Amino acid sequence: MVFHLNPASGHPLYLQLMEQVRYAVETGVLQDGDLMPSIRALAEELVISHNTVARAYMELQHEGLLELRHGSGAYISARRGGKERATKLLNAQATVKNVVESLLEDGFSRDEIRRLFEAQLIQTATAGRTA
Repeated sequence: MVFHLNPASGHPLYLQLMEQVRYAVETGVLQDGDLMPSIRALAEELVISHNTVARAYMELQHEGLLELRHGSGAYISARRGGKERATKLLNAQATVKNVVESLLEDGFSRDEIRRLFEAQLIQTATAGRTA
């Protein structure tokens, strides 16, 4: 499993790694019991600090998605209902794809579409707090 982090995104690297591990579990690429790379090996592969990988692993352990076994490694501890979540995720991806394709056909740029999505997420989050 190869993860790809984007240091220029402005999104913390440990959060990017966590999101990619979650996604791999939700889509079935990583399954319950799978052994993750060691902290050192993954940090070297991604050319990032060992502390960054350790933080991501610790957070994922706290969420119950990873089980850290001293001296043995980090293992995926997939939650039940993962297949249902993966199906919902695939349906959501198809919906987003259709919306993006429609907006591109209407002449919106990728940056405009990204800003529209981000603005809607912020608006939805803000409306949820005031409700």
